[in-house]
Amino acid sequence: MSRLGRGLFIVWIVLRYGLDELVLKSFQKPWLHWIARVVSVGRRDAPRGQRLREALERLGPIFVKFGQVLSTRRDLIPLDIADELARLQDRVPPFPTAEAVAIIERNSGKTLKEIFVSFDQQPIASASIAQVHFAVVKDKSGRQRDVAVKVLRPGMLSTIDKDLSLMRMMAGWVEGLSGDGKRLKPREVVAEFDKYLHDELDLIREASSAAQLRRNMANLQLVLIPEMLWEFCSTEVLVMERMVGVPINQVEKLRAAGVNIPKLARDGVTLFFTQVFRDGFFHADMHPGNIQVSLDPQTFGRYISLDFGIVGTLTEVDKEYLAQNFAAFFRRDYKRVAELHIESGWVPSNTRVDELEASVRSVCEPYFDRPLKEISLGLLLMRLFQMSRRFQVEIQPQLVLLQKTLLNIEGLGRDLDPDLDLWETAKPFLEKWMLEQVGPQKFLQQIKAQGPHYAKLLPELPMLVHGFLKRSAEPNVSDKLVAELLQEQRRTNRMLQWLIAMVVGFSVGLVVMQIVVRVRLF
Repeated sequence: MSRLGRGLFIVWIVLRYGLDELVLKSFQKPWLHWIARVVSVGRRDAPRGQRLREALERLGPIFVKFGQVLSTRRDLIPLDIADELARLQDRVPPFPTAEAVAIIERNSGKTLKEIFVSFDQQPIASASIAQVHFAVVKDKSGRQRDVAVKVLRPGMLSTIDKDLSLMRMMAGWVEGLSGDGKRLKPREVVAEFDKYLHDELDLIREASSAAQLRRNMANLQLVLIPEMLWEFCSTEVLVMERMVGVPINQVEKLRAAGVNIPKLARDGVTLFFTQVFRDGFFHADMHPGNIQVSLDPQTFGRYISLDFGIVGTLTEVDKEYLAQNFAAFFRRDYKRVAELHIESGWVPSNTRVDELEASVRSVCEPYFDRPLKEISLGLLLMRLFQMSRRFQVEIQPQLVLLQKTLLNIEGLGRDLDPDLDLWETAKPFLEKWMLEQVGPQKFLQQIKAQGPHYAKLLPELPMLVHGFLKRSAEPNVSDKLVAELLQEQRRTNRMLQWLIAMVVGFSVGLVVMQIVVRVRLF
């Protein structure tokens, strides 16, 4: 009954905000349109994106988060709707502090006074998944530390599962009733949302992601990432170092404090591309609410990253694909872009290169009538994703996260510095990465990676050689076996000679290739 009641409420909200017009627009079932006209009581005085955003806010925090995730799928939904959904704010009233305390005590097996020196009863932030309180603890060394305590909202799993069940049902309806519904892949979008939500419900997973980013960024001196206090963490409670900073969108306050705003914009781009191309592990939720700037004299002007519930990862193949695509874009080498799509396996192998090249050209060429600083890499990537529908490209989830984060970074950077040239800032990373793929550093990395394997084999070589010589010297060894052993020895000698020649040739080729890459790619 509760599921039926929730379903009826959702239907009423759809009608109340006039979303039947949006939902049924492309349906080929006349009876559906007739029913919608009869029962429609919805408003039509606002743009469709605004009505959809307001409806999701009315449906509650889970639907708000769904709208946020949906806003990242600009390869699937119209831009006006995506832009409006991006305005959704994940802010809900806090749950009672007594419930937060009960969750903390249940997970730790201790009373609140045994855990904390002090604990602020009023939460500093509240969202659909969790809320945050400030507190003071004693760490293992007995030193008092200011911390932020993130507590999972009670009853979230059952609430999420109920709403996800309804979303799956509605996605099936949309997919079955409309041709466009199949193209929008509603069930896949809901499945993606399901994964995001359940990942965020495990605060140990979030803490692990934060710890990894903290290690990766330790030597960059551009960003502060809170330390996780593992002895206080569990799946429902996360205790981390308290960070003090000014939200990134309070530009005037930062400028008044003496922060170099253009440098801050460049540092943000540097930070993002370092995470993407160097580490293949990046913060994928970099909206203004999760980014602050430190005004502490010792760390003045550095970014502060918060909320690590969503992180993106890229394989070496992903990174190579992206780096080569970006380089080809700005050389206007559209044929190479088309070839990369086919080589990656994301386009059917029977795709004609010239047809794909023409489509890529139509997407990219308009951008080059403007200065490079006016080119949006995120928008360019999004346009390519939209174009790729025609060629049956399956967009990879990790690239969707990358596109979302790149759009966030560009928006933040250009809000700080309208003259920011994203390409010029990103170019050194792409150049360095491409050189590393064909340079001596990559060769040495591979040797280092395989070193333990070869080190294990080396002690066995003397015994193998001894056994070979002993068998060759035995009088009862047949002439045929001796001939086979000698042949094997000659084959081994030729292989060693070939290997030595290859290493010498490869070393010379590396130098030439670096020169070619540096001249041609950039």
